[in-house]
Amino acid sequence: MRKTKYVMSGGLAFSEIKDMEKLRSYSLKGWHVRDFKFMGYTLEKGAKAEYIYSVDYRSLKEGDAEEYFDFFSSSGWTHIASEGDIHLFRALPGTKPIYSDRETEVEKHGNLGSSMKWLAISLISLTVLAWIGTMISTNSLQVTLTVIAVALSVVAIPLCWTVITVYSNKSKAAGKINSARLVKYSLLSIVILASIMILFNINDSNNRALLLAYMLIGAIALPTAIWAVMSLFHKINEKKA
Repeated sequence: MRKTKYVMSGGLAFSEIKDMEKLRSYSLKGWHVRDFKFMGYTLEKGAKAEYIYSVDYRSLKEGDAEEYFDFFSSSGWTHIASEGDIHLFRALPGTKPIYSDRETEVEKHGNLGSSMKWLAISLISLTVLAWIGTMISTNSLQVTLTVIAVALSVVAIPLCWTVITVYSNKSKAAGKINSARLVKYSLLSIVILASIMILFNINDSNNRALLLAYMLIGAIALPTAIWAVMSLFHKINEKKA
């Protein structure tokens, strides 16, 4: 009988609550989280027990980790695993939530946004520079830069959408529903407008349509394909076990 299994994540920025509820449901069946895994979690077989799960997003300086985890432990939350600035905890039902008021909930989403913001800005800047390069270059250099620009766009678009969602969640946590919508749609409009401006600086209309198709299909298909392959891979491994 297999001792571990893999469970896909819906993406913490998009489905944190669903992920935590899924992990709670597995604990009732005797499957408990052991560690983070690429796009998901590794679960380990054990005795059936009900645990509730919660995540915190925080960048820890060297020497701060012990005090940080001890603080949560004193509140009934056991540290399970960390991946970068993401820390997973579990506790028994009835334990006071990690985020018990609006201010701490806002801080949580703010911490996640801060850890992703500079990565997104750097990647988007490189993408824009690559597209500018395609507009001012010719011949083989233009072809090379176009391939690079499209590849970067395929990664930058979903990353940008994730950051937008995080800051939208932050506004919702603060009770600013209209602000959350404004953040989401304003930033999305900027991304779309920038893409259109770049594409329409390409002279050949056929190339414009083709590049737009590559960008959009790639941005949607890449994460979907990764998710499907990972899911299939782990299902096959489970059947073999």
